[in-house]
Amino acid sequence: MYDADRSRSGIARGLSVENHSAQYYFSLHGLSNYLHFQIFLFSLFLLIYLFTLVGNGMIMLAVRTSPHLQSPMYFFLSHLSFLDMCYSSVTVPSMLETIIEKQKTISAGECFTQSFFILLSATTEVFILSSMAYDRHSAVCQPLHYMELMNISFCRKLVATAWIIGFFYALTNTLPLLRLQFCGSNVIRHFSCELPSIISLSCNDTLTNQMLFFLSGGAVGLISLFLTVLSYIYIISTILKINSTEGRYKAFSTCSSHLTVVILFYGTGYFCYLRPSSATSVILDTILSIQYSILTPLLNPIIYSLQNKEMKAAFRKMLRLKS
Repeated sequence: MYDADRSRSGIARGLSVENHSAQYYFSLHGLSNYLHFQIFLFSLFLLIYLFTLVGNGMIMLAVRTSPHLQSPMYFFLSHLSFLDMCYSSVTVPSMLETIIEKQKTISAGECFTQSFFILLSATTEVFILSSMAYDRHSAVCQPLHYMELMNISFCRKLVATAWIIGFFYALTNTLPLLRLQFCGSNVIRHFSCELPSIISLSCNDTLTNQMLFFLSGGAVGLISLFLTVLSYIYIISTILKINSTEGRYKAFSTCSSHLTVVILFYGTGYFCYLRPSSATSVILDTILSIQYSILTPLLNPIIYSLQNKEMKAAFRKMLRLKS
């Protein structure tokens, strides 16, 4: 009888903790308190968001409608563009609200949901980038067997695997947030609900959450980065064996766009999360977050379209059809 009562009380405490977390509200801070600067920032980031949607949407449409873009490289590029649209849509509307309202109130449930989709989008994107690196490796190092290796079934499996890893990584780090209690400051000095910002506000012992985030994030980041770097080691060694300068340039040009995107995404992301705590500041965190979550999705379609003749030809064809 005593054990049954203790079990029921334990369940009740667990439910009360989850209800407390669900009913808690966070306050997201805007980027500036000056009215004229707020108008400028709102207009700027709204334009960036619209250009991001249009640019990535045009890439997806071009890949879907152009017969000469039906290759594995453009298949992955289409999925990368979709992810960039998702990533921006998770973060930018929330930022725009904080700029207008100066301080946006968001429930814990909404905050945890936003954190889940941020982790899902970012993790899926790094593995899509790894898949694109393997695709370039196959094209440069094994050109005679390229279409056999990178068949459509295998490409779909790579994309599905990226989404599955992203989903379980986001779920693994988001579900433990439901067990946390928040009883102190509710101010998140950021424009979105990123996981470290949420954990830092809890009045529980968050060592388990921090270790889980660090270990799982480190594993995901290192595995995806290792696969990407390994592919480029083989690519570079193969390019150096090409005798003609023109052949080397042509081989490297097929990888330059992807390599630029990888450096932008990994560089800012790793620096943001792996730098020492002594180098942490609200302004630096905000600038880095803007770079990898807002500017990188905008730059991806620009990078791929400016350095790709086939993509530029597809865009010109689409514009002629519209006109």
